[in-house]
Amino acid sequence: MAYDFWYWPTIPGRGEFVRLTLEACGIPYRDRAREEGADALITDMAGHARGPTFAPPYLGVDGSTIAQTANILFYLSERHECGPSGMKSRYGLSQLQLTIMDFVAEAHDVHHPIGVDIYYEDQKPESLRRAHGFRGQRIPKFLDYFEHALKSEAGHWLAGARWSYADLSLFHLVAGLRYAFPLRMATLMPGYPELGALHDRVVALPELQDYLSSDRRLPFSQEDVFRHYPELDAP
Repeated sequence: MAYDFWYWPTIPGRGEFVRLTLEACGIPYRDRAREEGADALITDMAGHARGPTFAPPYLGVDGSTIAQTANILFYLSERHECGPSGMKSRYGLSQLQLTIMDFVAEAHDVHHPIGVDIYYEDQKPESLRRAHGFRGQRIPKFLDYFEHALKSEAGHWLAGARWSYADLSLFHLVAGLRYAFPLRMATLMPGYPELGALHDRVVALPELQDYLSSDRRLPFSQEDVFRHYPELDAP
């Protein structure tokens, strides 16, 4: 049975972290809002009788829902044996995924530092100030952490011998940062060889070749979580 996967139909956003795992693990799913439109997503959320969802992405499972990106990924890895079986690795990956999502939230808030209900054009001075600290302090702090996590493992992946959902998410995170802050990332990435190598290994995964080359893999845009405003970027 295919999962009902719900996310906004026109952007990668936070839903892309889930799509990458669904695709790489070969888990059947229907991308419902891509099929039926954003109005169908809004209607479905309003009709939740059990397990109401605050916001997409979410999965429809047995008449209820599983929401929050990291929670969805943990569920999928457990249900479909698409991750390590050891308790330390299982919860270690969940910890890493939660940290990735913290970083995603900070990247988003660079261009919406006052509020998500205010256009970027109406908060530019605050965004410029936020971007300065994000580029100078927050990006290196998070990248240091992920580089250390990779170096602490004997294998090429965050949990050792095989890729996991957190590896796929880290790939998408690096790709998003390179889109949003190309100058800063070009300066920083030579100092993070493990992260750069992981990004390239995920790109080369046989399990993802069909997806990455298809139109299901939407490009980043100015409507997405990761946005490129040249004035917010610097080496």
